[in-house]
Amino acid sequence: MSVVQAAALLVFPALVILGALRDLTSYTIPNWISGLLILGFAPAALLVGLPLPAMGLHLGVGATALMIGMAMFALNWIGGGDAKLFATSALWLGWPGSLEFVLVTGLAGGVLTFALFGLRSPLLRPYVLSGPGWVNRLAEPKGDLPYGVAIAVGALVAFPGSALMKAWGGF
Repeated sequence: MSVVQAAALLVFPALVILGALRDLTSYTIPNWISGLLILGFAPAALLVGLPLPAMGLHLGVGATALMIGMAMFALNWIGGGDAKLFATSALWLGWPGSLEFVLVTGLAGGVLTFALFGLRSPLLRPYVLSGPGWVNRLAEPKGDLPYGVAIAVGALVAFPGSALMKAWGGF
């Protein structure tokens, strides 16, 4: 277990957290975050010794997640940045790690939805209006849902059990 391997694996949680924070504060997830996740996967996988067939499976899971994300985007359920973060997270998590990822993401999305309902309620909203601009946007009664936050929660919960982490031997 080298420092280089650990540093390569830290790319994933760091970028997923950054994506969640950007979505929370601006309702956007920049393309460079998903791009860096794509670029960082192969070196990280090779550094921890993930076998090539397993890497192929990760690519297939990521491609499938991208198609699912594109469908959810087309139905206006999530934003484009959310779809890309969902797919790149699935790329890093592979199979079967993406099962836990999807389950936890769905649950976190439900919790986030109810939390925003509370924040947007007539009871709490007046107290939030004196806060920072991004909090005011979250409190807008018909505002969007920063689903990148739920995606990040799902990704971070599922990552310790992923094939990458098992190949590394860190967990």
